[in-house]
Amino acid sequence: MTEKVKLRRRDRWLDSFITFSRRTIAPLPLGQFWHEFLVFGIKQAWACVFAAFMITLIFGTYLYFPKQETITRYDFLFLSALAMQAILLLLKFEHRAEAIVIAIFHVVGTIMEIFKTAKGSWIYPEASFFRIAGVPLFSGFMYSTIGSYIARCWRLFDFRFSNYPKQIWTWTLCAAIYLNFFTHHYMFDLRWVIFAATAFMYRRTWIFFTCDQIPRRMPLLLGFFLVAVFIWFAENIGTFTSVWLYPHQIKHGWSPVGIEKLGSWYLLMIISFVLVTAVHEPKQPESIPPPL
Repeated sequence: MTEKVKLRRRDRWLDSFITFSRRTIAPLPLGQFWHEFLVFGIKQAWACVFAAFMITLIFGTYLYFPKQETITRYDFLFLSALAMQAILLLLKFEHRAEAIVIAIFHVVGTIMEIFKTAKGSWIYPEASFFRIAGVPLFSGFMYSTIGSYIARCWRLFDFRFSNYPKQIWTWTLCAAIYLNFFTHHYMFDLRWVIFAATAFMYRRTWIFFTCDQIPRRMPLLLGFFLVAVFIWFAENIGTFTSVWLYPHQIKHGWSPVGIEKLGSWYLLMIISFVLVTAVHEPKQPESIPPPL
């Protein structure tokens, strides 16, 4: 049985919705555009199921979480995220190999969290039992949501790539990005050099995706940026609900996270993307479709 058949059986409701939209919306004036736009949004939402679950939990516990409970808010978030990840695996919404890669990103993120909080870059103001060096373990799941989203999008949209760089170079870039998050505290920040290297490496790379039946394409660098924007919005929700706080928010009260943080999320998203290529090999498109 092919991977595509497995995916369709698991997401039968999604196939039914696409068929319904194809028959009712697509034939209307401008219907093909609205049909694909709607299917694109539904698939994106379905790919975000783990991220949406975490954001809902974070905001929900901010609005109401009994202080008399024997479990802390952070521990509740951790155990809930752990249970959700187990459910995704049991229901085969994520593959075992994908879960391993996502878990690696969880560990990679947690190590960086420990270092960054020790340097005072941000803090977790509440108490918790499940923590390492002051970092609650649920924080690693915030990185896992990115990996989960990319892995699910890869299958739902049948990602293909043209002019994808050799993976030895993408993994080297990934290592340089990660190391710079640590070393810039002790030496010159190489972020702008890395940005330039990223732009050069992926300058000719296009990502091909299929909403329904017609493949579309867009520059991969643009895709990286758009995902980073949504992560930045999610980070603002996280700080608004006091799950973690930056120094300026502690001193002056909450304000939106600086737009410069987009760069950090852009680079972290590339790390996650490269990690996912360990289980999803970047394949060439069967044909060259029109741009998005």
